[in-house]
Amino acid sequence: MTKDQLFTLLLDQQKVFGKGRDLIDREVDLGPFCRTGQVVVVTGIRRGGKSSLLYLIKKELGLEQGDYLYVNCDDERIVREVSFLDRIYQLHIEKFKKEPVLFLDEVQEIPLWEKFVNRLHEKGLKIFVTGSNSSLLSSEIATTLTGRNKTLRLFPFSFAEFLRMRTRNIDIGKPTSKALNQLQSDLLEYLQIGGFPLVSKEMDTEILNEYFQDIFYRDIIARYSITRVNEIRELSMYFFSNPSRLFSYSALQKLTGIKSSSSIKNYLEYMESAYLFYYLRKFDYSVRRQFQSSKKVYSIDTGLCNRLGFSFSENKGRLLENTIFLELHRRGYELFYYKGKGDCDFVVRSAGKVISVIQVCWEINEKNMNRELNGLMEARNELSPQSALLICADSRFVNIELPGGIELISAPNWLLSADLSKK
Repeated sequence: MTKDQLFTLLLDQQKVFGKGRDLIDREVDLGPFCRTGQVVVVTGIRRGGKSSLLYLIKKELGLEQGDYLYVNCDDERIVREVSFLDRIYQLHIEKFKKEPVLFLDEVQEIPLWEKFVNRLHEKGLKIFVTGSNSSLLSSEIATTLTGRNKTLRLFPFSFAEFLRMRTRNIDIGKPTSKALNQLQSDLLEYLQIGGFPLVSKEMDTEILNEYFQDIFYRDIIARYSITRVNEIRELSMYFFSNPSRLFSYSALQKLTGIKSSSSIKNYLEYMESAYLFYYLRKFDYSVRRQFQSSKKVYSIDTGLCNRLGFSFSENKGRLLENTIFLELHRRGYELFYYKGKGDCDFVVRSAGKVISVIQVCWEINEKNMNRELNGLMEARNELSPQSALLICADSRFVNIELPGGIELISAPNWLLSADLSKK
């Protein structure tokens, strides 16, 4: 590629990145990431809004053309060599006569990117990178950027961000009946289509199939050189069809017909690295028993479950639980599930201390009351958390008396609240 061609590529990418876009602010405090002298690493699933977040950071920093260098490493015109990054950087210096703030998007596409970033970081450049593969980023950061990076995990839209996209303005402190009904409608819509920004904007879940194909073949099949494609595809389809459910390696072997338990474990790691699924361990004071126990699976997005898995109407409760899991994860809590004589969906820990136990159900009534409450109370009595929450889709029509110490809250209110106990 000639210097003129390289400069054209540079300008093309800067134009796409720098143009004004109709973006909503994310529920991320950008201040600490803009002020830090460390390399900022934004991680998350493809199409989850990482590039848009870089734009919001650029806007927050007040950068104009020439102040920054943006490189989309996923551009097919980019040569997958670290020397290519250096050529673009040197060209920026030549054209604009100053050091830029550096934005490298989907940086995992360039081998040895961390060497380049480390060298420029030592020169004092402010650097932001994004990546869609957690295992690659972790290994590269561990070997080169340990102690020199600040990580921001970005998820698809939260319920609050989804409402912002819908330009809803609801005061959950004093909502009207009409507003509460609208919230319930919005919640159902959010569970159905999920939080990927473009899908939320266009209300087109067919986009999700394209997203999955892109993630599946590029971030899993190609990256890990998988030859038994049908095996891992079948496993992913099973998980999309069964969010919030327990699984064990032996059960997955029987269900999928995959003979090797090591293959099962590898496939799960690959899907987790691509941010498709999260696996929740059982709460136990023994770490060894935690890893030996069955796990629960949660999808990065309920829209993917509906598009690729089961019928939405039959599994609203599990989709709601998946959504609560993502919100807890988004808020940075350490999570487990509880299993004793009964079950409790979430044990929430912060700074090594259990602060809450949470049970999630679509509705609570006389038929399911004992099942939902017994596990919650058992977890509360054993772990002595600060709060014990029962979250259901709509708490307005609950006509049963709850045991003392159990807080009932509707899912929309909790999803829009700032902390675990706020109603």
